[in-house]
Amino acid sequence: METAIRVRGVAKTYAEGGVRVSALDGVDLDVYRGEVLLLMGPSGSGKTTLLSIMGCILRSSSGSVQIAGSEITHLKERDLPGVRLRHVGFVFQAFNLFPTLTAQENVEVTLELKGVRGAQAHKQARELLAQVHLADKCSAFPADLSGGQKQRVALARALAGSPEILLADEPTAALDSHTGRAVLELLCELAHGQNRAVVIVTHDSRVADLGDRLVHLEDGRISSVERLSNRLATMPQPGANSQSTFTRL
Repeated sequence: METAIRVRGVAKTYAEGGVRVSALDGVDLDVYRGEVLLLMGPSGSGKTTLLSIMGCILRSSSGSVQIAGSEITHLKERDLPGVRLRHVGFVFQAFNLFPTLTAQENVEVTLELKGVRGAQAHKQARELLAQVHLADKCSAFPADLSGGQKQRVALARALAGSPEILLADEPTAALDSHTGRAVLELLCELAHGQNRAVVIVTHDSRVADLGDRLVHLEDGRISSVERLSNRLATMPQPGANSQSTFTRL
C-alpha cells in the first residue's frame, strides 16, 4: 500500500505570554492509501492538532511531515494552501456549509477553487452528490436538510477535485448514532473502494469496527496502535514511538 502521509518526530508547542504548552511530543505515524485510520484519545490529547498538521492547517514546531511523497515542513506559508487544495479534503463536525447556497452550489465553490467552472462544475457537483446518495437534494438549501444530509454534502464538497487524502474531525459528533455510523460507513467505502487515505478523529468507540487501524493518543504521544482489520496485515506498523505499546482488539 502506498503511503499518503508520513509523520516523523512531530512536535507542536503553543506559547502564550510566558506559558508554553506541548500539544504533540515526537509523533511518528504513516497513513496509507486505501485505509481508514481512527484517531482517538481524551480531550487535549493532541488529536485535532495532529490532524491539522497533516492537513497543512497548522505547522509543526519540529519534525518531518510528508504529504503524497513531498516534504512540506519547510514550505513557505503561502505554499501550504496549494498543498491542501491538491491533496486534502476536510470534513468537519459543524458541517461548515454556506447557508445561502444550495447543496450543489456548496460543492461547486470548492470545484471553482480548484479551477473547475461552468457546466463542468455543475456536472461534477451533481455527480459528487449522487456519490454520497444525495442526487435528489442538489437544489436543497442547508436549512432544509437533516444533519446527516448536511454532513454528506460536506463530504461531497471534500471530495471535489478527487483528493487522495480525506481528514475528518469528529464528523459524527452532531449526529445520532445511526446517522453517524452511516456517514462513517460512507467514508470507509471511499477509502476501500477508491484507494483514498481516510483519517477520522472520533470519541465514539462504538465505530472502532469500521476502521483498519486505531491510533490512541495521550498527552501528545501515541500510546497504542491497534490493527482492526487484515487489510494492513502485510504492512509494517509505524505510528508508535519508543513510548508506545502495541495492542490488538
